[in-house]
Amino acid sequence: MAFEEVKAQIGMLLGQMNNQPEDIHELYEEIHQKLNELRATGMTLPADLVELEQRLLKEFGKPVKT
Repeated sequence: MAFEEVKAQIGMLLGQMNNQPEDIHELYEEIHQKLNELRATGMTLPADLVELEQRLLKEFGKPVKT
């Protein structure tokens, strides 16, 4: 999957976090999974996405393995 496509999907998930706060933990899990997809390609993640992941990790803890 292309980097820009994954980044767009992450953006959509962030929008859903604002619109569906009751599902925020599940959305975090999906964001974490998308970031891991990018890592699996050997890409270096942009600093803003790494920072986002760290903030979410602090709030929700270790992601659940799927």
